[in-house]
Amino acid sequence: MNEILRDRMLRKLDTLPEDKAYLVLDYVEFLESKYAERPAGAAPFQRVAETLEDTLRAGRVPVNIIRGTMDAVGKAGKLLEKVAAAGKAAVEEAAKKPAEKVEEPPPPR
Repeated sequence: MNEILRDRMLRKLDTLPEDKAYLVLDYVEFLESKYAERPAGAAPFQRVAETLEDTLRAGRVPVNIIRGTMDAVGKAGKLLEKVAAAGKAAVEEAAKKPAEKVEEPPPPR
């Protein structure tokens, strides 16, 4: 999809109330199931969040409750990303340092 079309669609979506935006999402997912050349990929945590959101929508939970829940899930996802980045940085830093030789104490006499 070209950037102009993507930006135009996002501008239109931004003007809709959230409950109507879900109708657009449903239609896009329907079109994707029929015509997509490749499946839309998402990160594992994103897929979990989307499944939770779909479950709430299927249970006819009010939109304001879904919004609050998804905001909390989004914040948790960002926290997990930061934790993962810190872990990765620590592993990379540890790999840079040469292995330090540990001297054994002399045997007792």
